[in-house]
Amino acid sequence: MIEVRELTVAFGDEPVFSDVDLTVDRGTFVGLVGPNGAGKTTLLRAIKGTLKPDRGTVRLAGDPLSTLSAKAVGRRVASVPQSTTLSFDFPVRNVVEMGRTPHIGRFGSHDADDVSAVEEAMAATGVARFADRPITEVSGGERGRVLLARAIAQGTPALLLDEPTASLDVNHAVRTLELVRGFVDDGRTAVAAIHDLEMAARYCDVVVLIADGGIQAVGAPHEVFTAESIRASFDAEAFVGTDPTTGSPAVTTYPTSETDPRRVHVVGIGRPTARVVARLVAAGHDLSVGVVPATGAVAGVAADADVPAVTVPPFEDPERSQVAAAADLAADADVVIVVGEPHEHVRPVTETATPTVQVPADVDPTELLETVAAATPDEGESTDHPDGSAEAA
Repeated sequence: MIEVRELTVAFGDEPVFSDVDLTVDRGTFVGLVGPNGAGKTTLLRAIKGTLKPDRGTVRLAGDPLSTLSAKAVGRRVASVPQSTTLSFDFPVRNVVEMGRTPHIGRFGSHDADDVSAVEEAMAATGVARFADRPITEVSGGERGRVLLARAIAQGTPALLLDEPTASLDVNHAVRTLELVRGFVDDGRTAVAAIHDLEMAARYCDVVVLIADGGIQAVGAPHEVFTAESIRASFDAEAFVGTDPTTGSPAVTTYPTSETDPRRVHVVGIGRPTARVVARLVAAGHDLSVGVVPATGAVAGVAADADVPAVTVPPFEDPERSQVAAAADLAADADVVIVVGEPHEHVRPVTETATPTVQVPADVDPTELLETVAAATPDEGESTDHPDGSAEAA
């Protein structure tokens, strides 16, 4: 449906991206992600034809974009801009009707098909209730939905959307992407710049990661969203797990830390311990956990990160062999982190020669990293938290 080859764009002496190649198949929802200024909007403008590239080609349904008239382009792709600012005060209905312009002759007028397309688009986006209000009298989020309705009314096989959820509340953001997802499932194509990585992971078939002047990765969300790719492109640390309700990647980002990687064994259960494990993994530490319930939050996070874990069936006490296995992992660690009060059954894990530090269940992530950094691997030495809040277990 859309083919981009060797596309290069610069603004004056400032290059945006170079030699970008991208193929978007029909019936695919493609998400463009990347840091601010990476070129997501620029790529959308080049595909639509509102920005002429310095080099390279764009094809729509097999035809070079440069050979198509504005109306011909408008019959193949519709766009939703990031900015919702409009300088005229036309009624909302008239704004949506503008989407039908590519289908009307120079002296033509709207026919029954046009009216039907407009009504269906307004109903789908929830703007029909204020169809007669001036566009200047609706909120920014409502204007965003009006512009989406205009694009849907255009009836094109492809939609280009620039941050379609940026001005929307959570409810309408989800409804918007559900709507786009539905059109794609019906055989249309969508390319959207999306700043929310989890939204992109949930709704997109393919994710394109743009950074540092080009495409860094293309693939399914679980292939593109890795801790390594996020660190390299966004200069942020990340834990990438799995959303238990959708099955899509769940991305949690953190500020970049300067700590040296350590071998850490974590003792604790429940979500507080799971958060500790996620933060330490994101910082690059080599972890192990246990003993923990096999179906609990800690075991789930450990599985997502390929962290060795000693587990027991839920609601069962650990056997001696399981405690011994966890103690062996703890003995091989540079430091043992105990989250909250350890259960009596796993105390032997905390009694190895490895320095052991107890942190509260609500430990601050930055303090957690400082605790690990301050811990010494010297045998027999326990380490307090720098501010005294963490005590040797």
